[in-house]
Amino acid sequence: MQIRQLSETVINQIAAGEVIERPASVVKELVENALDAGAKKVEIATAGGGLGLIRVIDDGSGIAPEELPLAIGRHCTSKLADDIHDIRSLGFRGEALPSIGSVAKLSIRSRTATAENGAEIAVEGGKVAPARPVAANRGTLVEVRDLFFATPARLKFMKGERAETTAIAEMVKRVAIAFPAVRFVLSGSDRSTIDFPACADTPEGRLSRIAQVIGREFTENSLEIDAWRGGVRLAGHVSIPSYTRANSLHQFAYVNGRPVRDKMLAGAIRGAYADVLPRDRHAVTVLFIELDPALVDVNVHPAKADVRFRDPGLVRGLIVGSIREALARAGIRSSTAGASAMMDAFRPGGAGNAHAGGNEYRAASSHVSYSTQPASFDAASSFHRPLDMGFAEAAQAVFETGSPSADARAAFASAPPELMQRPLGAARAQVHENYIVAQTEDALVIVDQHAAHERLVYEALKQALHSRAVPSQMLLLPEIVDLPEEDAARVASHADLLKRFGLGLERFGPGAIAIRETPAMLGETDAAQLVRDLADEIAENDTSDTLKERLERIAATMACHGSVRSGRRLRPEEMNALLRQMEATPGSGTCNHGRPTYVELKLADIERLFGRR
Repeated sequence: MQIRQLSETVINQIAAGEVIERPASVVKELVENALDAGAKKVEIATAGGGLGLIRVIDDGSGIAPEELPLAIGRHCTSKLADDIHDIRSLGFRGEALPSIGSVAKLSIRSRTATAENGAEIAVEGGKVAPARPVAANRGTLVEVRDLFFATPARLKFMKGERAETTAIAEMVKRVAIAFPAVRFVLSGSDRSTIDFPACADTPEGRLSRIAQVIGREFTENSLEIDAWRGGVRLAGHVSIPSYTRANSLHQFAYVNGRPVRDKMLAGAIRGAYADVLPRDRHAVTVLFIELDPALVDVNVHPAKADVRFRDPGLVRGLIVGSIREALARAGIRSSTAGASAMMDAFRPGGAGNAHAGGNEYRAASSHVSYSTQPASFDAASSFHRPLDMGFAEAAQAVFETGSPSADARAAFASAPPELMQRPLGAARAQVHENYIVAQTEDALVIVDQHAAHERLVYEALKQALHSRAVPSQMLLLPEIVDLPEEDAARVASHADLLKRFGLGLERFGPGAIAIRETPAMLGETDAAQLVRDLADEIAENDTSDTLKERLERIAATMACHGSVRSGRRLRPEEMNALLRQMEATPGSGTCNHGRPTYVELKLADIERLFGRR
């Protein structure tokens, strides 16, 4: 077959297949260009999910008329210095605009601050029209129409209009978090306008922008992260364990200001929350990683979605360690979402099937209809008002039923003031032989005694596990495991650490490992498969977390069976002792299965529920 040179149009269309996956990719490239130009306001308008129209307007530095032809040429960029490893901008590949112009109808209108007039250039299916002078405001206006009209086959792979619109909105939100000082406006015929006003370029301003994008509820249920290790800085906010989502779409990560979706970073977040979240729940995180550009390669993916760190183990360890330290430092905190769900469950027509620790609540189905109370409700004129006979103490004698049951009250005396000031307050009752009702100065706390004690036992087992060497059992005959030479070398390099966890091994010739001891906690186990899993873990993350996770899962099982069971009556002093131990134990807001251990209802919320506020 004869070798021939491809045409410029075909080359650009091939590049477009890598860079322009969907309309959201076009918006991302154009918004990044606007931000690199120093824009303080970026307006995005779309129609037809971005397939019909994408318009991006910015007030940045603009493009000089003589540079417009270069702007739509391949491998032309203003963002790359002589050192290809010193990347300090969002876009740099020099392929976005020519790729878009090869598959769509593209026009660029721009004016610099010093020019009297602007200029415009158009590209349609790879065919470039000469630039011409036009009247224009300072900045740049880029308009993309009929996306993929030149490659109709690509249209078959596009999702529905609503899905593409949602993808564009999600992309704008991700970029907006990284640039709080820039105003973003997203509008179109297929959505209501999204407007993120500019905030101060400070940590407080960044938190305000996070609240604009994710919601104020996240800022109320988050912890601040600020750590530094080995030339890498990590900052941002992460949710407390009892505040979660059903998917990982609300995990935002940025490397030197660039939004990324990297598997290693996602795995590090998952590892940090490994024993405090259920498997089907995900933390909400906003993390900013800053490091020398020479220590990270941002050119490994055409769409710049992935990055490659020179030392991934350092970054992963920083993320896991910082998040776990923040969770431990925060002590015990209850999610406001759990209290809100409980309050909704008490209201007529409220949620009767609230998912603990989550934010997606489904209203219980019912055939009974309720009418909501009007805002101008007057108790004196209400048909349901009490009779005028009064409710004096003598009239209430009919409600006296004798002494409370032992299951209902922990003590008849008033709670000690010093206990009322503690985060979980003073135990006042045990109901249904499983739930402890406690009282603080301004709240009511309901504790699941089994879940709470399960977490306490689990943390004690984990502390014992990491404070001393794990007991091991000697194998009668060493088990030989054949591995690729590089995997055998990696496992052997971690032999001293693995010995602390009860796994004794050593090299046994080329490409082989001899296992002599296994952790006693594991009992009878497939030691060969364990070593293979460790080899894969070390190869991917340069850690031996697989063995640690197995031991912690066993500790979790032991904690579940060794904790206070549901149905056991507790004495008042036992309840208060459990509350005090919860306050002193990090992560005790959730059990080791990820379920919340307690719910806190503020007195103000309860008063609103009864119409007192």
